[in-house]
Amino acid sequence: MAKSDEQDFTHISENISLKGDISGNSNVRVAGKIIGSVSIQGDLVIERNGYVEGEVQARNAVIAGKIQGNISCLEKLTLEQSSVMIGNIKTKQLSIENGALFQGNCSMEERSKAKPTV
Repeated sequence: MAKSDEQDFTHISENISLKGDISGNSNVRVAGKIIGSVSIQGDLVIERNGYVEGEVQARNAVIAGKIQGNISCLEKLTLEQSSVMIGNIKTKQLSIENGALFQGNCSMEERSKAKPTV
């Protein structure tokens, strides 16, 4: 995931707890708690203290906190060392750091084969 400026993210701060579904086109950073689905066309960052219980869909995701539910990323999912992922993963690219906890199944879409240029 390309580094984005902080202002490019919608923040759910550490002291916030949301119950319900979130959807939209922007990037989202979660330091608080969400009970419900997250379906965004942008990038998702779940910080170390962040927690999501529900289905997650994003372009890219970097998880340092906890997800309890399935996640689907169009491009890349990164599970950082402190992450806990309990659920199934569907993505094109997956990076799991040493120390991350993942319980579930993973399916990875085959990368399209690039045609050589002449």
